[in-house]
Amino acid sequence: MKLSGQTVLITGSATGIGEAMARLCHAQGANLVIHGKEKEEVRRVAADLGERVLERTDDLSDPTSPDRLVEAAIDAFGRLDALVNNAAMITRKDLDASSPVQFDYDFAVNTRAPLFLIKAALPHLTEAKGNILNIGSINSYCGERNLVVYSMTKGAMLTMTRNLGDTLHRENGVCVNQFNLGWVLSPNEITSKIAEGLPEDWPDKVPATFAPCGRIMLPEEIARIALPWIAGDTRPVSGSVIDVEQFPVIGRNPVKE
Repeated sequence: MKLSGQTVLITGSATGIGEAMARLCHAQGANLVIHGKEKEEVRRVAADLGERVLERTDDLSDPTSPDRLVEAAIDAFGRLDALVNNAAMITRKDLDASSPVQFDYDFAVNTRAPLFLIKAALPHLTEAKGNILNIGSINSYCGERNLVVYSMTKGAMLTMTRNLGDTLHRENGVCVNQFNLGWVLSPNEITSKIAEGLPEDWPDKVPATFAPCGRIMLPEEIARIALPWIAGDTRPVSGSVIDVEQFPVIGRNPVKE
C-alpha cells in the first residue's frame, strides 16, 4: 500500500472531494486526520473508516487553528507525511453583494489557513521529506461573476504554491504542488445549483462544452488523480499548478453552439 504507516492531514475531509481523498488514502494504509466544520459529518466518516483516524472540527478562520491541527496530528500519530489543503469557503456573491466581513472570512479560511498550516507542519514534513497538495480552482485565472472573492482567494493560493514549491523543495526537501480543479459533481455542488434554480436532474443535462466526456468529474476521480501527489510518486516535481479539467483551461476557444 502506498501510504502504509504514513500520516496524512486533509482539511475539509468530511464531505465531497476531501472525503473521497480521505477514503482512498485510508485504503492505502494512511493514518488520517479527518477535519470538517460539522461534528456529525466528521464522525460519520471516521466511523466508516474505523482505525487510524483522528477527528477534528477546528474552525480554520481562527488564527490558532493551524497550530492546533498539526499538534493534534503529531500527538495522535507521531509523524506527518502529507498535508492536503482542501477546505474552502465558496461564497457565491458578485461585487455588489460582497462585504469586507465576508472578504476577510473567506481569505482567512481559503488562503491564510493553508499558509499557516504549511508553516506549522513544515518541521514534521521536513523530517519525513513529505508532500503538500493544495486544492485550488480554475477560477483562480479569472472566475465567474458571482465568485469574485472566492476566485481571488484561489489566485493567492496559486502564487503561494509556486513560491513555496520553489523554496521548500530546495531548502527542506518538501514538495508543494496544486490542483486547479474544474467542475466537480460534489454533494455541495448539486445542492448549490438546485438552490440557484436548476432542476434536480441538472447533472444529466450539462452541455458538452463543459462536460466533453458526457458528465461532470466525480470526487472519486479527483482522489485517484491526487493519490500519487500525496504519496510522493511525482517527486521531484514541485511548484507546479495542474489544471484538472476535461479540457484546456487557458486559451480555449470552444465552438459556439
